[in-house]
Amino acid sequence: MLTEERHRKIIEWLERDGLVKSQNLIHWLDSSESTIRRDLHELEELGLLERIHGGAKRPQHLEQELGMIEKSAKNVQQKKMIAEYAADFIADGDVIYLDAGSTTAEMIPFMKKRTVTVVTNSVGLAARLVEAQITVIVLGGRIKLTTDAVVGSQALEQLKQYRFNKAFMGMNGIQTDSGYSTPDPEEAILKRAAIQQAEEAFVLVDHSKFNQTSFVSVAPLSAASILTDTCPLIIRDQITEQTTLKEVSV
Repeated sequence: MLTEERHRKIIEWLERDGLVKSQNLIHWLDSSESTIRRDLHELEELGLLERIHGGAKRPQHLEQELGMIEKSAKNVQQKKMIAEYAADFIADGDVIYLDAGSTTAEMIPFMKKRTVTVVTNSVGLAARLVEAQITVIVLGGRIKLTTDAVVGSQALEQLKQYRFNKAFMGMNGIQTDSGYSTPDPEEAILKRAAIQQAEEAFVLVDHSKFNQTSFVSVAPLSAASILTDTCPLIIRDQITEQTTLKEVSV
């Protein structure tokens, strides 16, 4: 197999699973240990991966966060499937928290026939909820221009007044050891508070968020159930040891 083809396959597997083991690459690519070691070194030099003990992972940019437009364009079909599945957990009469995010936003079309009250920290989601004729309370505070999220002490104090039957959360990273994480400290505070105020909390993420760590820790994995399209096999057992994992196949 040509070097370029091996490199392409390694990057494809990293994009899919977030993490690859050297021993698996040796087997999958029918290559020697020295060849795989050289491949990983070359790809790391290009900034395409980060080598770790026994393998490699996607490079980490702890403080980097995409805007809503960029987020909404990624893994669209998976997000819609996760959102539809998440909406099935809502019962008439529920008071729910809907976190700012591209996957949580996809829940709104599937909530139109539900009699619920929604609290959100997103002015964009609040507008869409109003259009769908859903009762909504939007938190007050400073609006982040990149993610459309309301943040700050005013929003936090308001949030602490409420209790929720369910909270549906977006998240930037999921790691088996560090739990849920997000790039912005102020958003992390609100996410943490919303999870604590809910009887049940659900984190909605597509497969690309696994084996990723952002700047600020939000909560341990046990604090919420995970709803996703698919979880990488390499960490599935470690995830399910800590929390409930629900996968929706494409």
